[in-house]
Amino acid sequence: MDISLGHEGSVAILTWNDGENRINADSLERLNALLDELEATEGPLSVVLTGVGKFFSNGLDLERFGAKPAEFAATIEELQRTIGRLLLFPAYTVAAINGHCFAGGALVSCAFDYRVMREDRGYWCMNEAEIGLTLDEKLWSILNHRLPRATAIVAATTAKRYGGPDALRAGIVEAIASEDEVVSHAVEEAERYVALDRTSLSKHKYLAHGAEAKLLGFAR
Repeated sequence: MDISLGHEGSVAILTWNDGENRINADSLERLNALLDELEATEGPLSVVLTGVGKFFSNGLDLERFGAKPAEFAATIEELQRTIGRLLLFPAYTVAAINGHCFAGGALVSCAFDYRVMREDRGYWCMNEAEIGLTLDEKLWSILNHRLPRATAIVAATTAKRYGGPDALRAGIVEAIASEDEVVSHAVEEAERYVALDRTSLSKHKYLAHGAEAKLLGFAR
């Protein structure tokens, strides 16, 4: 499992470099350990999450669940809790969507305050209806909470693949950038908000997202 932590000034950069960056018990444990470390730091902070190469995250680790089916329900529960945690994280957060962002990975991207996506290659897609998985009410609520409702409905019911420009028009991301500039754009955006008072920001995030985070199993 390879999610590394680097810094550019007060911006923490989490880089997920594990092939397709699949979501499983190990990746969620590693991500939460790094969030624990960052949350415990004092002073100015913003957080960027990105991937490497073709993938931001290709969603749930279905191959692993085929071998270990007992892990599936627990992983979904932990994914929901982690998304709830990210919604309330006491620092400004940015997702730098460098490549394909599918299913569970797309849901993770929804937890960030700001999303920038590569403009020329890679898709954001909720493909569950295509592959025969069913969203539960909590997973649906993430889309409904963070995206324009019409976009959330289309994404969930059609498995539409959104390239960068389409994702921008649909309100899935706030910006698009070239391959070479996705992370730098994310860091620049994150730097704008490193000086926010983290206590006030945390309280405001709770006002905005507290009910959703509680539904997802995370509460402060």
